[in-house]
Amino acid sequence: MQAPLAGTMPGPEAINRMVHGPEVPPEDSSKENTPPCKRRKSTEKGEKGQELALKSTPRGPQSIPEDMALGTEVPWFSLQDIDVGKRLGAGKFGSVYVARCRRTGLIFALKVLDKHQLIKHRVEHQLRREIEIQSHCRHVNILRLYSFFHDEKRVYLMLEMAPGGELYALLQSRGTFSEARSAWYFKQMVEAIQYCHSKHIIHRDIKPENILIGLRDTLKIADFGWAVHAPSSRRETFCGTLDYLPPEMVHNKKYHSRVDIWGLGVLLYEFLVGKPPFEDQSEKGTYKKIKTGTPVFPPHLTKEAKDLISKLLNKNPSERLTLEAVLEHPWVALNCGGKNAQRLQAHYGGIV
Repeated sequence: MQAPLAGTMPGPEAINRMVHGPEVPPEDSSKENTPPCKRRKSTEKGEKGQELALKSTPRGPQSIPEDMALGTEVPWFSLQDIDVGKRLGAGKFGSVYVARCRRTGLIFALKVLDKHQLIKHRVEHQLRREIEIQSHCRHVNILRLYSFFHDEKRVYLMLEMAPGGELYALLQSRGTFSEARSAWYFKQMVEAIQYCHSKHIIHRDIKPENILIGLRDTLKIADFGWAVHAPSSRRETFCGTLDYLPPEMVHNKKYHSRVDIWGLGVLLYEFLVGKPPFEDQSEKGTYKKIKTGTPVFPPHLTKEAKDLISKLLNKNPSERLTLEAVLEHPWVALNCGGKNAQRLQAHYGGIV
């Protein structure tokens, strides 16, 4: 069965029909290899949100240029139009493969999801959100969803390649990032979230596990399973990853897009320190720290970095920095402006 045109917003009914097909026993995916790093799960009240984990893939000559990936529109598709290559990673709901479009030669990542597992774990709503939102996003720091299609057993998502693999895996291997690298990564995420908010999209689950690394160290938000389109109303749904939850969610209060500003603060702290600021051995302890605790900064952090994180992690949502103010903060300007901007531009090919 063929997919709609890339960029066409599928309705909820269409995606539900895509997932709920004839009852066909799925292939056994229990033997698939899982990534070696322990990942923090995203949760929603009453449910557990699972995600397909991606393993890193080496950089290679088959990877397409960044600008081509952003500009390419993929038309109607079926599995017969694709050459499927090596498996890049595997997870609870299926696997990810490198693939090539026979018509255009486009290299992309093919995410293959098992319908039976999606239904069994009741995550169709996450898939629906991911397709509905990600198919409309056009930003250099958001992983492109070119198109999708399905057959009786599986759903296929055609995604932009991210040859650098998971940001989480890189952070785990290094422990921490330097302030210069952290600023470069952080600025990209701020601009991606700024774009999302301009489209009335609240991400609600910003964390290293949901970010991939593209060409020239360009970060890509890759998971929109907990994102929501909220043009006017405040939200009440309790969701996200515990270490990244803002106080208003922990207190079960209504919230708005400023939850993402808190998430960016936690992300930046983890870049620089190597762990989330309110991490605790128990969930109860983490909840308490989020409600009443303050971040503990190691002595090596600059005062500008501490100031920015503190203003992002303000427990009063209305007093958190705006995204525009974040980009103008002295710490961002120091690390991403002037001579540093010229150095970044030379190294990363003018993406700054």
